Amino acid sequence: MLDEITAQFQKIDDFIYYPVLMIVLIVAGVYFTCRTNGVQIRLFKESCKLIGDKSNEKGRVSSFQALMVSTASRVGTGNIIGVSTAICLGGPGACFWMWIMCIIGAASAFMESTLAQIYKRRDADGNSYGGPAYYIEKAYHSKKMAKLFCACLIATYAVGFNLLCSYNLQSSFQTYDFYDNTITPYVVGLVIAIFVGICIADGGKRIVKLTSLIVPVMGIAYVVLSFIVMFANIKNVPDMFAKIFGDAIDFKSIFGGMAGSCMILGIKRGLYSNEAGVGSAPNASASADVSHPVKQGLVQTISVYIDTMIICTATAFMCLASGTDYNAGVSGAPYVQNSIETVFGSVGPVFITTAMVLFAFTTLLGNLYYVDNALIFLNNNIALSSKFKKVFRTECVVMIFLGATVSVDIAWAIADITMGALTLINLPACVILSGYAIKALKDYERQKKEKKDPIFKASDIGMNADELDFWKDAPETAEMTEEAAAAE
Repeated sequence: MLDEITAQFQKIDDFIYYPVLMIVLIVAGVYFTCRTNGVQIRLFKESCKLIGDKSNEKGRVSSFQALMVSTASRVGTGNIIGVSTAICLGGPGACFWMWIMCIIGAASAFMESTLAQIYKRRDADGNSYGGPAYYIEKAYHSKKMAKLFCACLIATYAVGFNLLCSYNLQSSFQTYDFYDNTITPYVVGLVIAIFVGICIADGGKRIVKLTSLIVPVMGIAYVVLSFIVMFANIKNVPDMFAKIFGDAIDFKSIFGGMAGSCMILGIKRGLYSNEAGVGSAPNASASADVSHPVKQGLVQTISVYIDTMIICTATAFMCLASGTDYNAGVSGAPYVQNSIETVFGSVGPVFITTAMVLFAFTTLLGNLYYVDNALIFLNNNIALSSKFKKVFRTECVVMIFLGATVSVDIAWAIADITMGALTLINLPACVILSGYAIKALKDYERQKKEKKDPIFKASDIGMNADELDFWKDAPETAEMTEEAAAAE
C-alpha cells in the first residue's frame, strides 16, 4: 500500500517538474532578467554593499538579519544531500544546470522580495511584516488565492520540508557502526524535535537571533573544509570540470529518461536548495527595516548565490574531486561522507554529520518563521493566540520527529510537490506586478545617480499611497551624508 502511494506521489512530482515547473521557472527567470537588464549581475557589487545596511531604529530587523533568516532556510540539508543525490542519480552535469538556474533564479528572487517590501504591513509597534500572500492578493484580486498560497506554504514548510530535513539528518548517521535502522532514526528524530521545540517557544525574535549567529559560522566552516578536500585532490580537478561540462551538454544525459536526467535533477535540487521564486524568502525580506524596497530585493539575490554558487558548489567540488564512486547506492549523505573521508579519514564523516545537524537545525527554524507569517495572514492579520501557537508548534515538532522515520522517496516527493505548487502560484503573481518592481528599481537607480540614499515614495513609481500600508507616511528623499557621498 505504501509503495503504491509513493509511486503515485512520484508520478505527480515528475509531471510538475517536467514539463510544467521547468518551463515556468526558466521563462519567468529569463523574463525578469530581461526586464531588469540583468539586475542580479549588473548590481552585484551594490547588493554586497547593502548587506551591511543598518536599521534606522534599534530593535528592528536589519538587512543582514533578514538575509540570514532567508539564508538559514535556503542553506540546509539540501546543500549536502540534494547535491549528492543529483550527481548520483543524474550525473555531474546536474551541477551545471544548478548554476544556470541559480543565475536565472536570482532575478526571480529580486522580484519577489522587492514586491514583498512594497506591499508589506506595519504592526502596532511600528515593525514591518508581510510576504507573498499580500502581493498575491493584489495580483489576482483574490484573497482566496492568497489563502491557498498560505495553505501550500504551511504544507511545504511545516510538513514537506520538515519531513525531508529530518530524514536527511538521520540518514547521515547510517555510516556509523552504532546505526540501527529500528532505533537510531527515532532517537535522532526525538533529539532534533526537542531542540527545535525549545527554540521556537520564544517565537520569531529568537529565531532571527539564532540564525544570524549560526548561519555565517556554519557556512564558512563547511566551505573551507570542502575546498581543502578539493585542493588535496587537485590532480582530479581538470577531470572534474570535464565531467561537469561534458555531461551537461551530453544530449543522452540531458534527455535520456527525462525526469531523471542531469538537467531536471539539477533544476529540481537547485530549486529545492535556493528556493528562488518559491515565495519563501519574501516572508523574511518583508521584515527588514530598509528605506527602499529595492535594497532588500538586491540583498536577496546574494542569498541565492550564497546557497548555490558557494555552498552547493562546495559540496559538488568536494565530491567530484575526491574521485570516489557515485551511484544510486551511495546517493545522499554516504557519497559526501566517502568523499571527505579521502582526506580527513574517520574524522571526515563526523564533520559532515555535525554540519548536517547545524544545517537541519537552522533550516527547521527558518521554515517555522515562514509558517508563522502564513498563519497570521490566514487569521486576517490578527496575532495568533498563545494557545494556538503552542498547539500548532507542537504539531510541527511531532512532524519533525516523524520525518526521521519515513521513506526517502516519499519524503522527497512530498517536498517537491508542495514546493512546486507554491512556485506555480507565486511566479505568475510576480509577473503580473512586475511593472511596479521595475519602476521601483529605476527609481532606486535614479536616486543613486543623484548621490542620494534612496528613500521610497509610492507616488514616485505611480502608485497611490492608499494602496500601501507601510509606506504611506514615507519621508521626503534625503541627501546622503558627505561621508557616504564620498564613498560612492
